[in-house]
Amino acid sequence: MTGTPARRMVSWWRLFRLCLASACLLLVTGFGLFVRSALQAPELPPVSDGIVALTGGNGRVETSLSLLEEGRGRLLLVSGVDPHVALKDLAPGLSAEMASRVTLGREATSTAGNAAETKRWVRANSIRSLIVVTAGYHMWRAELEISRSIPGVNLRPYPVQPPALKRRFTRGTWQLLGREYGKFLLVCIAPVRVFRHTVDAS
Repeated sequence: MTGTPARRMVSWWRLFRLCLASACLLLVTGFGLFVRSALQAPELPPVSDGIVALTGGNGRVETSLSLLEEGRGRLLLVSGVDPHVALKDLAPGLSAEMASRVTLGREATSTAGNAAETKRWVRANSIRSLIVVTAGYHMWRAELEISRSIPGVNLRPYPVQPPALKRRFTRGTWQLLGREYGKFLLVCIAPVRVFRHTVDAS
């Protein structure tokens, strides 16, 4: 680059501002797409080999059990269940036949842990297609983590809408969405195993 040092400094500063503005635009656009995806109503997924429900929010386990009873999957993994919770606590009226098709995963404490737990279960049961049940705002991160763990498995998202997204947005709602979008971005740019296990599931 030619010119005086002052002119070169101005040129570099303009380039920096352009890059910064472009990055901000990408972040804002991405957040808009993230919010739109989080608010989308679920579409009934095709029949799959398995279903995984990631615990941590209202309606996820109930929705996954309904999908199982409707025949949308032959097996169900509920990942991240408290060690002291039994299946009868989650589904008191579940038949013995349905109960035999449900596995409670008790080791996961984060989304990366959910993915690792899902990977072991998928391999043990020869799962090739999987319905993922979690909150809409958590789906992007969950799909990314699980797809990294089991790249050959066809993932079919089935988002659950938590109460916070069904009513008028408050500051807390925007904070929740912003926090989840930030976690997703961090997982995208820093796929380090030690780091990912510090990002809590929601």
